[in-house]
Amino acid sequence: MNVGIFVSLILIGLLAGFLSGMMGVGGGVVMVPLMVFLLGFSQHEAQGTSLGVLAIPVTFFAAYNYYKDGSLNWKFALIMAISFIIGGYLGSKLAISIDERLLKKIFGILMLAISVKLIFEK
Repeated sequence: MNVGIFVSLILIGLLAGFLSGMMGVGGGVVMVPLMVFLLGFSQHEAQGTSLGVLAIPVTFFAAYNYYKDGSLNWKFALIMAISFIIGGYLGSKLAISIDERLLKKIFGILMLAISVKLIFEK
């Protein structure tokens, strides 16, 4: 593995972990707004709960399926996992320190940007 790939893996892991820690992972795009609007959770509580729900059950079984298929590169996964942990820690520390109204706006802008990209992507 060359230095460029190694650095890319670290950056991907950091970014994914940061956004995960700040916005809630994967299904959090659905769960977080529903917990806020339907259940009256605070933005912070919804994001924390989303991370708690998804942390181990989803990733463990999904990774196991890819491992059985031979589609899991353990070396790359380990490098990104370590970076992801660091990014998740930093992202969650930032999210906790941000005013809830600002955090909701950041979350909404991220969802809007992803939606626009998905809608207009060829």
